[in-house]
Amino acid sequence: MLQWVTDGGLETDLLFHHGVDLPEFAAFPLVEDSNGRKLLTDYFVRYVAIAAAAGAGLVLETPTWRANPDWAAKVGYDAAALDRVNQAAVELVRRTPADVPLRVSGSVGPRGDGYVAAGTEADEAAEYHAPQLNAFAAAGADVVHAMTMTGPGEAIGIVRAARAAGLPVGISFTVETDGRLPDGTPLSAAIASVDAAEAPDWYGVNCAHPTHVSPGLDGGDWQQRITVFRPNASTLTHAELDAMEVLDEGDRPLLRSSTEALLANLPSVTTLGGCCGTDSSHVALLWGVRSA
Repeated sequence: MLQWVTDGGLETDLLFHHGVDLPEFAAFPLVEDSNGRKLLTDYFVRYVAIAAAAGAGLVLETPTWRANPDWAAKVGYDAAALDRVNQAAVELVRRTPADVPLRVSGSVGPRGDGYVAAGTEADEAAEYHAPQLNAFAAAGADVVHAMTMTGPGEAIGIVRAARAAGLPVGISFTVETDGRLPDGTPLSAAIASVDAAEAPDWYGVNCAHPTHVSPGLDGGDWQQRITVFRPNASTLTHAELDAMEVLDEGDRPLLRSSTEALLANLPSVTTLGGCCGTDSSHVALLWGVRSA
C-alpha cells in the first residue's frame, strides 16, 4: 500500500522548466546560493502539497546525486567543500515547510554515469562513498538512498558504508528496456547478490519507464523487497535520453496506466515518485491528486 510521496526529476525539472544551468548535471552547488536555495525549497514545497492532498507522508531526497568526489571535482569542489555542501543539503531539506510527516533522504549517485555499467568493486565503493554518507549522518539525515545503481558491486559497497555510518539504506537499481541492469544483470539476480553480501533495508527501481521494468519481473518472492518506484516519463532508451537536447515529458496516460499495472505486481511498494523528465505534475498524476 502506498504511504509515501517522493519527489520527481529534480535536475531535468530545473534544467528544462526553470532554465537553471547545471554543469555536469550537478544540483548540489545550488545549496550554497540564496537563489539556488529558494529554487530548491520551492521545488520541495510542491511535493509537500501532493503528499497533503494524498494523505501521505513525504520522502525528500537531498540534491546530492552528483555530490561525490569525481563529479564534484569537475565543478570545483574539494573534499572539505564537498563535506560542507552534503551536510548543508540535509539541513536545507530538513527546513522545508511541511505539514505532513517528512523523511530526509540523503541521495547518493553512482561514481560513474548512471546510464553506463561501471563494474565497481564493493570494497572500493565502500571507501569511495563513505565521506558522503558520514556527512549525511553528521547532519542528521533519516535514511540514505543510492539511486540509479548499474551493478551489484557498487550497491554492496554503499550498503557497507551506510552501515558504518549508522544509517538505514536503500538501493535503487536502474534497468534498460529489457528489465536488466546496464551491466546485463537481471534485476532479480542483482537483488539476490546484494542481499547475500550486505542486505540493505529496502530496494527500489528508478530512472526507467514502467514498461521497461515489467520485463524484469518474474513473480518471485524477491519482488517483495522492492518498496520504492521512481519512473522516467519517457519510453526512450537511456542512450536516446542521453542524446536528447529537449525534454521528453512522455505520454502521461501511458505513464499512469503502466505504473498502475506495474504496482499491481509489486504490492510491497510504499513510496512513489518520479525520475528524469517528471515534475510535480507527473507525480500528482501517479497519485491521483491535483497537480501542485
